Amino acid sequence: MRVLLSIFLVIRVLCIGNSFSWDAVEQELVPLCDAAGVEIEVHNLYYGGCSLKQHAHFLQKDSAAYSHRVCTNVRSPKPKSDGILRTNWRVEKDTVTLRQALRDGRYDYISFQQASHDSGIRSSYEPWLQTLIDAVVAAQPNAQLCWMQTWAYAAASDHPAFKRYHHNQQLMYDSIMACTRAVLADHPRLCVIPCGTAIQNARSTKLGDSLCRDGYHLNLIYGRYTAACVWYEFLTGKDVRLNPYRNPRMTLNQRQLTQESAHKAMENADF
Repeated sequence: MRVLLSIFLVIRVLCIGNSFSWDAVEQELVPLCDAAGVEIEVHNLYYGGCSLKQHAHFLQKDSAAYSHRVCTNVRSPKPKSDGILRTNWRVEKDTVTLRQALRDGRYDYISFQQASHDSGIRSSYEPWLQTLIDAVVAAQPNAQLCWMQTWAYAAASDHPAFKRYHHNQQLMYDSIMACTRAVLADHPRLCVIPCGTAIQNARSTKLGDSLCRDGYHLNLIYGRYTAACVWYEFLTGKDVRLNPYRNPRMTLNQRQLTQESAHKAMENADF
């Protein structure tokens, strides 16, 4: 489902995430929005490698397990002395619970995702996704719920979970696609953010299978940029191909290929 241009003066996003949401939203999304004059505040609840089951466990135990990382281009009128470290794009505050994050903020979009190693394993999704959705709806009834589709590993990845997919990138991607369709069918309130499809699209270009830096996390130049372009189109409704921003280390050709890959993924996001 493709969203319309956001009506919000400031777009506020909460990712119930892990290192894959770190890749997708913490580096390139704010600069893309800034270049288009869109104010955004992205909250990433980070716990490395966190699966839906682990998120649900943290929720049920009310565990202060997360690093609450905020990336924004909204300028504060005056400095705050609340113990939070503020940098150019990021605010960091550790040891928060999911319930605390849901209680303390108002979010326009809240995203869920599966850990990469479980992303193509259908049995790993429920009942934990439903548990998380129920808690989020109760706390933030007006938020649009989103599913961030993760990406398949690089063909030469040495990630130990790659053996689940017989060390076959296409098999892993097809499995992720099947799970994405199942999630959207089971939870019609969710909208998809097709980062996995965008990465796979980019792999079919001259960029080749170079989108990852370690076989599974995205590279810091055009890998993260590709995923952020998907988020940008999803949140704003704007065509990312018209956005002038690029990572300073990217070539113009890399920007074109990645933007096209993300735009194509969004055009075909009706799973």
